Amino acid sequence: MKFFVDSADIEQIRELADTGLIDGVTTNPSLVAKSGRKFTDVIKEICSVVDGPVSAEVTSLETDGMIEEGRKLAKLASNVAVKVPLTWDGLKACRALSQGGVPVNVTLCFSANQALLAAKAGAAFISPFIGRLDDIGLDGMEVIREIRVIYDNYDNLNTEILAASIRNVNHVKDAAMAGADIATVPPKVLQDLTRHHLTDKGLDAFLADWKKTGQSIL
Repeated sequence: MKFFVDSADIEQIRELADTGLIDGVTTNPSLVAKSGRKFTDVIKEICSVVDGPVSAEVTSLETDGMIEEGRKLAKLASNVAVKVPLTWDGLKACRALSQGGVPVNVTLCFSANQALLAAKAGAAFISPFIGRLDDIGLDGMEVIREIRVIYDNYDNLNTEILAASIRNVNHVKDAAMAGADIATVPPKVLQDLTRHHLTDKGLDAFLADWKKTGQSIL
């Protein structure tokens, strides 16, 4: 499974990119607003740091506006993926942009039916929001499983499932087991994937034993 980091903090993204563990970046207007910088400048800089897709979201709610904004965003860098909402206008914009060679990430997906429409519209990525479904008492991971089954039923559907609104490490594990192609994760969750109390306990024991030897590797 690929990892996209969900952030617009360029220093944070640069640090994570240096690990070689991230395959792309997702942003949204809220994340960019926190940076206090010009939206297009942030996107261009992120694209220069990360080789993989960088999702940049349109703000228009109408098809023509989404298409116009999407084309402008796509010109910022060759690895921009334009993010549009899963609305009727968003699907029409997705179709137009994808036919023009622009990869599109259809976001705010909450059902397998919506995901099927996005794939039919030519989306490169579909973003089901796991955490937000869990928040209202539904099983977000079940939607991932349903989408996986539907996409696998048809060879002509090539949309990648991008598990979004991930809140914790179990979400990452469960998304991988459900067959998501990508997990877009906050930096803290990505770092938390390395942590286990037995790892810490074992390391402490190894270091204590090594100290007793009085030796140094260097």
